[in-house]
Amino acid sequence: MTPDLVVLGNLLVDDVVFPDGRTRFAQPGGACLYLALGAALWRLRVGVVSVSGDEYPAATLEALRARGVDLQGVRRLGRAGLRTWLLYEGARRHIVHRLEGPSHAEVSPVPGDVPDAWRSAAAYHLAPMPLDVQSGLVDAIRSWTRARISLDPYELFKPDTLPVLEPLLSRLDVLFLSEDELELGSGERREDALQALLCGRLRTIAFKRGARGGVLASAGRFLDWAARAATVTDPTGAGDAFAAGVLAGWSRGEADARALARGAVTASFAIEAWGADALLDATPELAERRLSEWFPGTAR
Repeated sequence: MTPDLVVLGNLLVDDVVFPDGRTRFAQPGGACLYLALGAALWRLRVGVVSVSGDEYPAATLEALRARGVDLQGVRRLGRAGLRTWLLYEGARRHIVHRLEGPSHAEVSPVPGDVPDAWRSAAAYHLAPMPLDVQSGLVDAIRSWTRARISLDPYELFKPDTLPVLEPLLSRLDVLFLSEDELELGSGERREDALQALLCGRLRTIAFKRGARGGVLASAGRFLDWAARAATVTDPTGAGDAFAAGVLAGWSRGEADARALARGAVTASFAIEAWGADALLDATPELAERRLSEWFPGTAR
């Protein structure tokens, strides 16, 4: 099977700590989990390229397979993988790697992990990984296809990091960027900063603002979207789920407004329960019903 969407990134075990003292230890996570579940929710054929540590729950991988996610691109590390602390501080969070584990690069995929049959996929999405890892993957993908490449960055966007980020940005088609990752401009000037990032092939930036929705920036155009939620328990993975929904919409040839609404619905499932539990419980029928009820005005 050739996937509609190939997701490249990490499968990690997280220990989550909230400011109010709530904790959740040994939570199966990693951006790939939320991306794959989010895209599969809209019946996309999804392939995951990642590295799995020996402690990553087998039940979680089986749950992905049960939803039609192809895991032949997941390489076993042969030892314990990377475990992280997710420390929330209001709308921001710190990610701290536990001591004595492998490096982030060691648990990230390399071009050789992509199955040959997947080189004709329609779209690729790179989750946050070290810059040199992401850059090497983008170079390899560009060498075999002109398909859409989207990316969620690992580095913060600051004046001193832009010179090293711009060569990578110019080879992408879509950038998913969170508010706490952009340290350029403020207020209305942030829109100017987003426009300034568009270069080379990069024509679209989805600027995510959490509960306040976000803005889709393209050349001379801004399109706002609203966030929706039935309930909020755990925001972990919301941004990845949102990206998956948007990519699912675009894969169907939908207009931007409809794709963004699909992303908002996907994110709403991610935040309803701990970890990926609500995404695991969601069904395509429930997702479509929520889409039609919450965003009736978006064009099909």
